[in-house]
Amino acid sequence: MNELDRKLIDAFDGKVLRKDLLHRIKKGTNVPTFVLEFLLARFCASDDQAEMDSGMEAVIASLQDNYVKPDEANAAQSKVATKGKHRFIDKIHVRYVEKEKRHWASLENFNSQRIAIGEKFYRDNDRLLEGGIWAEVTLAHNPIEEDDYAFHVEDMRPIQISRFDFERYCEGRKHFTRDEWVTIILRTVGLEPEKLSKRVQMHFIARLAALVEPNYNYIELGPRGTGKSYFFSEFSPYATLISGGQATKSTLFYNNARRKVGLVGFWDTVAFDEVGGIKVKDPDTIQIMKDFMANGRFSRGAEVIADASLSFVGNFDLSISQVVNSVKHDLFQPLPAEFDLAVMDRFAAYIPGWEMPKNSSAFLTNNYGFITDYLAEAFHHQFKHTNRYEEVTKRIRLGKSVEGRDEKGIKKTVCAFLKILHPSGTATDEEFEEYVAYAVECRRRVKEQMNKRKPDDEFAQINLSYQRTDGTEVVVFCPESKDASATQQPARTSLSPSEAGALDLGESHGTALDVTLTKPAELAEFAAVVTTPAPAQAALEPAPAEQHFTILYGDTGHTYESIMGPYLQGAKTVQVEDPYIRLPHQIQNFVRFCEAVLKAGTLRKISLMTSFDDTTPLADMNDKLDQLRQSLLEQDVELEINVNPNLHDREIRLDNGWVIKIGRGLDFYQRPSSWFEIGAMDMSLRKCLETKVDIFRA
Repeated sequence: MNELDRKLIDAFDGKVLRKDLLHRIKKGTNVPTFVLEFLLARFCASDDQAEMDSGMEAVIASLQDNYVKPDEANAAQSKVATKGKHRFIDKIHVRYVEKEKRHWASLENFNSQRIAIGEKFYRDNDRLLEGGIWAEVTLAHNPIEEDDYAFHVEDMRPIQISRFDFERYCEGRKHFTRDEWVTIILRTVGLEPEKLSKRVQMHFIARLAALVEPNYNYIELGPRGTGKSYFFSEFSPYATLISGGQATKSTLFYNNARRKVGLVGFWDTVAFDEVGGIKVKDPDTIQIMKDFMANGRFSRGAEVIADASLSFVGNFDLSISQVVNSVKHDLFQPLPAEFDLAVMDRFAAYIPGWEMPKNSSAFLTNNYGFITDYLAEAFHHQFKHTNRYEEVTKRIRLGKSVEGRDEKGIKKTVCAFLKILHPSGTATDEEFEEYVAYAVECRRRVKEQMNKRKPDDEFAQINLSYQRTDGTEVVVFCPESKDASATQQPARTSLSPSEAGALDLGESHGTALDVTLTKPAELAEFAAVVTTPAPAQAALEPAPAEQHFTILYGDTGHTYESIMGPYLQGAKTVQVEDPYIRLPHQIQNFVRFCEAVLKAGTLRKISLMTSFDDTTPLADMNDKLDQLRQSLLEQDVELEINVNPNLHDREIRLDNGWVIKIGRGLDFYQRPSSWFEIGAMDMSLRKCLETKVDIFRA
């Protein structure tokens, strides 16, 4: 332990632990961080090495006995039936089945959708009905054969601190300087600040802003593997991470049929992962989102007020330098078309994710930090019960270019920094100005990109500034675009006189826009971007159509690429349900399938649901699929594998809306009688078994 570790233990005894213990266990399990630390705090709350080692063994034993892996669901059910009851550590969900007029619980990895649960559990824990929570759940077996369920919830203990003393937290904070507190916060996250620059430390603190400040909306785009979604999936039990496919108005805001508020009413922070892949089927969803992001309220048959912050995280594949120096592209490029300027204007901050380091064990800390759940409770308390906006308003001085939404976004970012780093006290003038400068930069990044998109000067006031205590005005720039003329003086679109006349006559269809540069000399180096002619309309490929056909016995010429290739355009996620990916030749077929879909160029995740039986060589199956997983990671593609012993259907679903059903699944090839015959290597020459193929829109 170093001096800061000792100070932290003295000030927050029983609320801290050594973070390298978490790293040691975390690498071998997919259990969320706050769940692991819940166990570590129970068994390893000591600085004696012998007690800590025995505590680690107890944690591992508890995980082995109580945490169920997806492929162990059948054994877990058998254990409950044999013993009468058993305690599990798992995520529990509750849903209401309207036809039966009752509630049913389900555990993530227990593989039963009909677990009886008493009203007191979901009455006292609203989030059971909206996304579920991690808990210690005692399941008991129901021996009555006439009942339509085999298991029921006997007891449940949410994995959260039951009581939190905010005054005690603030009192402990007084023993540390600001920089020491930054170190403690980052070590709680698992990072070692000494290995990070001051600026990167600020980025990590900014990621936490949505957890402490209500109705705070921000965006972060950057490379893969920088931990953008970590804070929402594992750091806090008060945040939820959803994929773009779940972004419906009923899920997010209000379900008219059930008369229930959606996720924004139950979580402090709702984060959208892979924001570029959001599919918006109903335009009302975006309109409601705009209303909610603006003032925390919306109307959908009922007036709803909620405090949830919205965080948007995603990947940015283009070169940042090229984008800021381009007159055609901007840093909002990955966002879906439905995210118009009105949505963008509601972002308080744009965190430059491209400046964040890739996840690496080199950045992990071996020192002490808070138990993650303790800090999450501190943030939750401030989210619900503290307001620093008036304090910031009295102290901050912003320049003339700062307009209404700029001011609100900047102030809310500064409020978040004060809550995280100064929960009860005040920041010095130097510290406060540091927060203001960072907040102004993050808001300027938003405004610069909107200014590039808008054909007029609505967002032209991009030189946002603030005044120091000595009266000096400081104009803040974004490092990546400070010297980029294409961003600082973007090209404007204007209509030629003839086109303007056509518009006056109402003939607006098919009108083309001429691009004129405000400062041609300064943008000469980007002239190629402007003058390159647009591709001919004939070059656009027609959209693929639905197909229903039969591959006959002995046919050749059918490969995964020839069947699915045209339908992979724009697909980022592929879900495969096939119970027969278990034997070596079947896994080889799956490898060929992965190679085929990789060629589409947009794929980021493959999700496989398969099965097994008593004759399956499970060890060999796991080893081969794990080798494939590692190989795909090198291609920046995630392979998620789930096992369901009761799986029978065969289906391939693409997140661009196409569904491909092959009657025999991926295993529709005849096995060659010899590996030295034509078709042994080239699958387009391999003879097929008879099977039906149906390709249609979901």
